[in-house]
Amino acid sequence: MVRVARVAPDSIAAELGITAGTELTAVSGRTLDDFLDWEFLTADDRFEVSARLPSGEEIIYEIERDPGDPLGVELEPPTVRRCANRCEFCFVEGLPKGLRKPLYIRDDDYRLSFAYGNFATLSNLKPRDVERILEYRLSPLYVSVHATPWEARKVLLNNPRVPDILAQLKTLAAGGIKFHCQMVVVPGLNDAAVLEQSLADLWAFGDAVITTALVPVGLTQFSHLYTGERMTPTNAAALLAVAERWGARARAERGTTWVFGSDELYLLAGAELPSADFYGDFDQIENGVGAVASLRQRIADGLPELPRADGLEVGVVTGQSMAPLLPPILEQLAAQTGARFTLIPVTNSLFGPTTTTAGLLVGADITAAARGREELDVLLIPAESLNEGSVFLDDSTLESVRLSAPMPIWPSYDFVDVLANGQELAVREATA
Repeated sequence: MVRVARVAPDSIAAELGITAGTELTAVSGRTLDDFLDWEFLTADDRFEVSARLPSGEEIIYEIERDPGDPLGVELEPPTVRRCANRCEFCFVEGLPKGLRKPLYIRDDDYRLSFAYGNFATLSNLKPRDVERILEYRLSPLYVSVHATPWEARKVLLNNPRVPDILAQLKTLAAGGIKFHCQMVVVPGLNDAAVLEQSLADLWAFGDAVITTALVPVGLTQFSHLYTGERMTPTNAAALLAVAERWGARARAERGTTWVFGSDELYLLAGAELPSADFYGDFDQIENGVGAVASLRQRIADGLPELPRADGLEVGVVTGQSMAPLLPPILEQLAAQTGARFTLIPVTNSLFGPTTTTAGLLVGADITAAARGREELDVLLIPAESLNEGSVFLDDSTLESVRLSAPMPIWPSYDFVDVLANGQELAVREATA
């Protein structure tokens, strides 16, 4: 079912009298199942929309618009397709009790893979789903492959009914669909020979598989299902060696690196991270591939334009994994701005010490980091730790954390975005 959540003022939809709560049932005779149908079937400049008003009245709108003119309709969020797997390393299985209910939703939805870059296993695809992917050319898709050997994949996904991923990819690739793939690597399960076979299988798809990422298994203190080995520096170094070998082959034969280790692999192995040009278009940056290189590049690009902020005392909160990488960056920022920077590495109080990513820090961590630091004029925190509503994973809000702190707190993606305000940071009202 497709229902209108909001209508933009002075839009085509507003002029037609479409209101919030209107159910959109069909476009030019085609039944609407979800937002994908709506987006693709309303791409033309002329079409009919069948609708049911909140009053129950059914009506047909004849729409004609200039190319590119938006309709002004915002739809209610779709019902998310749930995951049928029980992966031991699933992040949801590593969450503590008592958090917001949406955090416990294990989505595995090919529509969100296309629309937002969410990774999906494709294990719940039905024939009609495959038809829609091919009809609407939903490409590229982001696919959690984990392993191509069928038996190994059944074990990893803890699902004996999981379909053959190679057969699925072959059908979709034949229809012109391309993929960004990831493999969360669990030592002893899908490394070594299984990993080599998986990479060889994906390589055989040619340019249909655009990138492949190797990501180390990540666990929290609440990962109660996990029975495998933990990722060690030795494991990480071995995986990096595989990625670098395949990457060298890809550059030689195809002119692209193709397979990448996530930043976390480099950090675990104690290896030097590549520069920004290694990652091309940063296709898997949301998967932690090239995030540090991108940060360094953005800072280098923005550094010359930063204003002076002489004497400003700036605290920088980060996770344990990023802490060793930040001192050289903060030295550059200090030299350019005249501000003094204090690095504040934080151990995650919610997920435990094995969770070292800055983006998973919670409000309680920021509050603890700010407590008693009256010498600081401003505190910069990882913007990735907040959702769109400025809420941390522990359900505390940015506003509440700011109220408890002795200094203004500003979320930042790359320091440059906030430091552009210079001395104003310490005196501006700390509102979102």
